[in-house]
Amino acid sequence: MNAHLVWDWNGTLFHDMDAVIEATNASFAEVGMPPITLDRYRELYCVPVPKFYERLIGRLPSDAEWAVLDEAFHRYYWTAAERCGLAEGAAELLAARSSAGGSQSLCSLAPHERLLPLLTTHGIAAHFVRVDGRTGPSGGGKAAQMARHLAGLGLVPQRVVVIGDALDDAVAAAHVGAHAVLYTGGSNSRAGLEAAGVPVVDSLAEAVAEAERIAA
Repeated sequence: MNAHLVWDWNGTLFHDMDAVIEATNASFAEVGMPPITLDRYRELYCVPVPKFYERLIGRLPSDAEWAVLDEAFHRYYWTAAERCGLAEGAAELLAARSSAGGSQSLCSLAPHERLLPLLTTHGIAAHFVRVDGRTGPSGGGKAAQMARHLAGLGLVPQRVVVIGDALDDAVAAAHVGAHAVLYTGGSNSRAGLEAAGVPVVDSLAEAVAEAERIAA
């Protein structure tokens, strides 16, 4: 196993798109915006998140609108997320890789203080050599956080493969000189992911296999 895997959480290891859509539409309702379907969400989603809203409504939200949307989304999301579980095969893949001596870590835009208990709840915390969740304001991208994550690991970027569900994961990987594999089970459509010019797969098992191929 030549690759060090850096996993994303939301939409990758954690199968939470139902919760995301539920919370998105609940937050939209609070500012009078119409609901959105999963397909439309995947077509338009991007970071920073205010840019996503601009794609939806044709303008950036005002500071007051953003404050309402952001607070409401997280309020609804964390309630809905209690009903969500890991993606298919995620626990088994993580355990098998750990047992075989493969190294893996987790870098997520989920709040750090909420992320750590979730990993314990789902029984996977021990599989990661490092976990970094978001510690600053929400809504931004992952590039700077990925740089801090790899610096903390002390790894050569060329043997690092980021596995995520969004274009931003590929951007973050490129920012640090690492590879990326994108998974279609989360926030972006396959067509959108393919625009990144990196391998796109339909299962986490395929993602791991592709990561090892890249790093060989």
